[in-house]
Amino acid sequence: MRVVYVAGPYAAPTILGRIRNIVRAWKVAAWVWRQGGVGLCPHAMTALMDRAAPREAFLQGDLELLRRAADAILVLPGWEQSAGTRGEIAEAERLQKPLFYWPPDQAGLCEWLNDRKE
Repeated sequence: MRVVYVAGPYAAPTILGRIRNIVRAWKVAAWVWRQGGVGLCPHAMTALMDRAAPREAFLQGDLELLRRAADAILVLPGWEQSAGTRGEIAEAERLQKPLFYWPPDQAGLCEWLNDRKE
């Protein structure tokens, strides 16, 4: 199975905004699972742990997950305003991991997930 790292905004001005971002990422990760991939969702892993560690620790941890566990990255809308997501995109590009955008690349991602040639 191919592992798809779901990247998108987490931070928001309010807790309700953060919850919306977490739920959106979780739903997209669930969609990846339904397509036959592994939806790796860092949003869900650290949901609402905002003050448990410095923000930089979470950002570095997310990049480590991307490096070690992900075969590709799926980017959610709003990434342009998210420094963390832009960093994840840059790292995926540096590592030459396939990059998909939600929702326009859904068909291409499904095809990639089901392509058994590597």
